[in-house]
Amino acid sequence: MLIVGGGVSGTALLFCLARYTNLGSVLLLEKEKQLALINSRSTNNSQTIHCGDIETNYNLEKALQVNRRANMLVRYGELLTEEERQKVLFCFPKMVLGVGPEECNFLRERFKQFQPHFPEMELLDAAAIGRWEPAVAKGINAAVRPEEITAIGIAASTSAVDYQALAESFVDQAKAAIATDLEKGLLRQLEVQLNQKVLNISKDGDGYVINTATETIKARYVVVSAGAHSLLIAQAMGHGLEYSCLPVAGSFYFTPKLLNGKVYTVQNNKLPFAAIHGDPDVLVPGKTRFGPTALLLPLLERYRPETFWEFLKVLRLDGAVLTVLWQLFRISDIRNYILRNLLFEVPWLRRWLFLQDLRKIVPSAQLKDLKFAEGYGGVRPQLIDKRNHKLMLGEARISCDGPIVFNVTPSPGGTDCLGNAEQDLRAIVARLNCEFRAEQLEQELHQLQA
Repeated sequence: MLIVGGGVSGTALLFCLARYTNLGSVLLLEKEKQLALINSRSTNNSQTIHCGDIETNYNLEKALQVNRRANMLVRYGELLTEEERQKVLFCFPKMVLGVGPEECNFLRERFKQFQPHFPEMELLDAAAIGRWEPAVAKGINAAVRPEEITAIGIAASTSAVDYQALAESFVDQAKAAIATDLEKGLLRQLEVQLNQKVLNISKDGDGYVINTATETIKARYVVVSAGAHSLLIAQAMGHGLEYSCLPVAGSFYFTPKLLNGKVYTVQNNKLPFAAIHGDPDVLVPGKTRFGPTALLLPLLERYRPETFWEFLKVLRLDGAVLTVLWQLFRISDIRNYILRNLLFEVPWLRRWLFLQDLRKIVPSAQLKDLKFAEGYGGVRPQLIDKRNHKLMLGEARISCDGPIVFNVTPSPGGTDCLGNAEQDLRAIVARLNCEFRAEQLEQELHQLQA
């Protein structure tokens, strides 16, 4: 059994295979010198567990699905020691803020619909917002904020993750599970190889041959969880040709500590990009991180210009792709958003422009306190469905007749890592006919604590 990709998705599957099956040999290949250096790196994402409660781009059905998978991460934390858990999972208050009558009425109606399913939700008026987040409720010069504001809040929630530390934790727990089985006399092998870039994968009988720069590997089942590179590898094998990739890069800004927890804003349903939010950075004490911006970037990995040529391969520019792009640019909200975000990359202009958006959350924020987060921000591989001429939202899974699957996991891919791993796990068990400790998985990752 082979996993390609050592980010949070690949390592989550490694953990599940080690702990909940009796597979004799599992190998993970990672092209970097360290685990989780691309999209799972703590600087390259919003460090958020998306629970479906305050993300207004989710309807109730989707929110409940996302929440079930998000709770798997929280339950996983219970398997760790307190010291280990404090390095991975973090608890902050969180809210989604409505500004103006339209957004406030929207949140009040949403609260009525969602609160029975999310009983920890609170509907916050301006006074309550001020108690939770003083900087949000105050206007300029410490005056009372003039606009009508309302929020849906969760007072205490495991709401942030260091996904890089989580990936490392998954590997540690996987190795511990293998060691326990070895003590019981079960002969099993688990290996993680770094600096091993997969050059190509080819069909070989009932399995596959995988070539790296240094070795040739045979595997009965392959799962590729390598972000945008999953699509690149799939298309090199003739799979997923109905998709094109449009990479979207997100940038962030730092301020001194302005918020106590996470503050999201109401999503514009016409935009397929995340609305601005502010978060405590789990690795930068005393700062608040705001963002993300959204920039269409012709790279599969941020700050790595050599991935431009790989981008051209997965773009697969043709009439279908141009049709989707034209459809997007015809919508004024999307067109203006994209053009404005291009200006966010202009060094002498971006701080002033971003400040105007940030002030929706913190009206008193000052330009002198705003600093562009150099080196922060990853790339989200946004897929285009060429057959149906539409932009896809959420993660994608490309499978075929053989024992191989390709996971392309934009947001909420990090949150969904264990949920996606369970889905792959069940397919692997069915194909390889290995033992599956289903009751243990259900008890540890799904059942609520008494």
